[in-house]
Amino acid sequence: MTKTITFNELRDIKDRLPDGTTHRIADELGITVETVRNYFGGHNYKEGKSCGLHIEPGPNGGIVVLSDTSILDRALEILQEEAANNEKRTSIAEEA
Repeated sequence: MTKTITFNELRDIKDRLPDGTTHRIADELGITVETVRNYFGGHNYKEGKSCGLHIEPGPNGGIVVLSDTSILDRALEILQEEAANNEKRTSIAEEA
């Protein structure tokens, strides 16, 4: 399944991820950290691999066509987990 988003949207997702997430995703998917970084716009193909994305120049950083969404899917799941944890923390703090 392919997915198309803007480069700026992809970078925004990366920027919202908690510290250490690139390592976590790499470990969980059995790939290198550099491959995860390349997915989010890095360019270290000496240490990491290309990871199923193609960037077309244009507004908002251009269009990114993702042929493999596994890294993006995992990143979005982690953001949802973080949002749920933050909601729980807020609820507990309000009860105290």
